[in-house]
Amino acid sequence: MAGRRKKKWKPAPTIWEVPDELWERIEPEIQEAYPPKPKGRPRIHLRQALNGIIFRLRSGCQWNQLPKRFGDDSSVHRWFQRWSEDGFFEQLWAILLAECDELADVDWVWQAADAMMGKARFGGRKRGRIQRIGRNLGPRKASLSKARAGRSA
Repeated sequence: MAGRRKKKWKPAPTIWEVPDELWERIEPEIQEAYPPKPKGRPRIHLRQALNGIIFRLRSGCQWNQLPKRFGDDSSVHRWFQRWSEDGFFEQLWAILLAECDELADVDWVWQAADAMMGKARFGGRKRGRIQRIGRNLGPRKASLSKARAGRSA
């Protein structure tokens, strides 16, 4: 009896930067919500900032360790904080979900998400010292103590 051939599963490539097609869809939303100011110092390119945020979240590196291709690390971090506070990531998520739903690319029967976002800050929560309830003798010491008590009596 011949076995069935298994389909070769090829994982999708890891996203480290925003693809051109996605940026074309996201850019008008960002420009509408955050238009450039007419005066003052020019801001970093927002695609660079978004790419830096994706890289930071995917790699777990520190903000000040971002590669120079993403621009100033402080600026990238400021945009991350601003977009987080404004709920802009949720808006982008909703846009992506709507488009995937229109394209019928999402199998809604079964989905999973990993909540692991990074390492535990400062090594996690430390437990306090365990307090003794009473004198704790191991099995051997307990039997020796009883034998000594018996000899002295």
